[in-house]
Amino acid sequence: MMYKMFMPILISPKSFLTKKTMKNKLRQRRKSFFKKFSINVTKRQKFVIAVTILSSILFLGEHFLGRSGFVIAVILSILTDILLIWSNKKDIGENFSWAIFILPFFYSLAFGLFYFLIPARFLTRIFSTLFYAVGLYSLFLAENIFIVASARTIALLSSAQTVSFIISIISFFFLSNIVFSFHLSIIPTVLALFPFTFFLILFCLWTITLEKLIRNYVLWSLTLTLGLMEIALLLWFWPSNPTLIAIFLTGVFYTTVGLSQVWLSKRLFKGVMWEYLWMVFIVFSVFILFTSWR
Repeated sequence: MMYKMFMPILISPKSFLTKKTMKNKLRQRRKSFFKKFSINVTKRQKFVIAVTILSSILFLGEHFLGRSGFVIAVILSILTDILLIWSNKKDIGENFSWAIFILPFFYSLAFGLFYFLIPARFLTRIFSTLFYAVGLYSLFLAENIFIVASARTIALLSSAQTVSFIISIISFFFLSNIVFSFHLSIIPTVLALFPFTFFLILFCLWTITLEKLIRNYVLWSLTLTLGLMEIALLLWFWPSNPTLIAIFLTGVFYTTVGLSQVWLSKRLFKGVMWEYLWMVFIVFSVFILFTSWR
């Protein structure tokens, strides 16, 4: 009788070990599953998965949360860099540079905040989300080329530089349009413009040489940023709407950064310089023509 009473106590350690062993086996199976999944999924498939997740968050978050979706824009930006690391984990570990995280962060932030300015229509949101998805996928491909090209020469580097520069211009236009749409006083406006302007210029200059240390371009980027901030100060007093001001400031961004890029790549010829000067003239003419002088 006493033997039967103490039987549970004698058996319990074995049962405990059995449960612990089963948990370890389940944990190992789970790890092996995710390991097999990461091996079988190609890099481009990871890009598609990442873009699908981020686009869904952008559309659903802004569609259901509305104005309170400001937090979604910040979360989306951080998650973009996290998924970039997941997609290029091996290559990033071998050729790491902080600059690769700049444009994906500000691109998602620009689209997340720009949703506040577009009409709250279903088709408009669908079109904007598709535009974001296409741009993000192109950006992921360009970032992958930058990561690999920092270690060896790649023929597609020039195309990646062009794509990243276009996406930088789009991001700068959206963010500057958002800042001027808030109609803040002059000091908060400049303080809001300064961070993303500096980092976008720094990224654009880094894409030319792909050096791991980006501090070599900090002074150059700071100089160009201060020049753009001085122009932004003048535009704050200009009698025009935020979109037109953002277009003009984006034209200046395109010219100054574009000339800096061709200078770094040693392609600053007379014909190239005239192309950028003509762009400034066209943007300035449109800006003057559509300004309301009343």
